[in-house]
Amino acid sequence: MKKVFITAALVCIAAFLVTTAASAQTKQSGTAQCAKPDQIHMIPVGDTPDHSLSVAQLKCTWTKPLEMGGGKSKDGVNTETSDFSGNTTHTHGFHIATMDSGDKYFVRYHGTGTTKDGALVSSKGTWEYTGGTGKLKGLTGKGTYTCAPSGDSVTCEIEGDYTLAK
Repeated sequence: MKKVFITAALVCIAAFLVTTAASAQTKQSGTAQCAKPDQIHMIPVGDTPDHSLSVAQLKCTWTKPLEMGGGKSKDGVNTETSDFSGNTTHTHGFHIATMDSGDKYFVRYHGTGTTKDGALVSSKGTWEYTGGTGKLKGLTGKGTYTCAPSGDSVTCEIEGDYTLAK
């Protein structure tokens, strides 16, 4: 009887801790507009005519900022690698953003996209915070993104959750 009570009590405590940890997360969403790459290096792989790898860097502006730690995201830089094959691309990258306070946060992302005649049609994927500076030190969280071309730039809608370190 004692073992059942202790086990039940531990299950209740564990459930409380999970609920408390989950409630510490804050939902967020934002929109970033990224210009054409400042730098891009494309190298054909050679196994098929439409297979190449690239490294690129893009500057982004937050048109609908993410809000965290009392600040709003202002601008950022994406540095990414992509594997293009036919009309499909697989991308892995990093986003370093600056808040209006001067604090920075760091993101790792990966996703897939479609292209037509070498131009982006759409892309989507997942991201996660890998840290930050100032009030954002110890930042964690994750979410999703979807991107589409918008004139000479790409507009990305970002959704997710974050938790600030205590």
